[in-house]
Amino acid sequence: MQPLKPISATTRLLLGLLFFVLFFAGWAYATLGGFVSKTFLADPLTMLADGYDLMVNQGFGYDIGMTVWRVIGGFVIASLVAVPVGIAMGAYKPIEALLEPFVSFARYLPASAFIPLLILWAGIGETQKLLVIFIGAVFQIILMIAVGVANTRRDLVEAAYTLGSSHSGVVRRVLIPANAPDIAEVLRLVLGWAWTYVIVAELIGASSGIGYMIINSQALLATGQIIFGIIVIGLIGLISDFAFKSLNRRLFAWRLA
Repeated sequence: MQPLKPISATTRLLLGLLFFVLFFAGWAYATLGGFVSKTFLADPLTMLADGYDLMVNQGFGYDIGMTVWRVIGGFVIASLVAVPVGIAMGAYKPIEALLEPFVSFARYLPASAFIPLLILWAGIGETQKLLVIFIGAVFQIILMIAVGVANTRRDLVEAAYTLGSSHSGVVRRVLIPANAPDIAEVLRLVLGWAWTYVIVAELIGASSGIGYMIINSQALLATGQIIFGIIVIGLIGLISDFAFKSLNRRLFAWRLA
């Protein structure tokens, strides 16, 4: 191996799969070999059996659908607010001076800390869960986009002014196109964080969702169900991440050239 030397896509895929094989082999060895009590950690076979029971007999598919809907809903709302605000902060220094201190302060506040207040304000329905995701994602997106836009190459901006562009034209035709790939990458990264927020929201005051199933399984010491729920979250996140990457490659192929 050489530092920073690229590897082929096939090698990357095989190495990624190898890690999962080794991980599950170690898990199976520890549990099926009797080194870890099944009360505290179910073995892979028990996890698969519990997962099958969840999907077939307990309607877990509905819980998965509800969690996915909450993630998408809260994330889309946060993106619709954060993207234009982040672009404005990065492009205009007075707006940055006005908002940056508050955004920097707010992004350190854990979304889970707002759950008791949000339950008081919005109840335990879907609005509360969407707001948890919104609070957890919106400030992160704003700041990351603002930093990217503010670091746009100055020669591109000066060239636009030389060619007679207006201030708004620079934003529309230079700043936004130049940073569009990075904005898409920011959204991809924050989407992963949104899954953390929704599970936390579903652990308190929910009647459906993956987090709701996990907290119920904890009371029953059903570690197989808990692990299955965690794996489902990871698989959905992995699928969404690959889909986001594929979409970004199609939309911004020129950036990768």
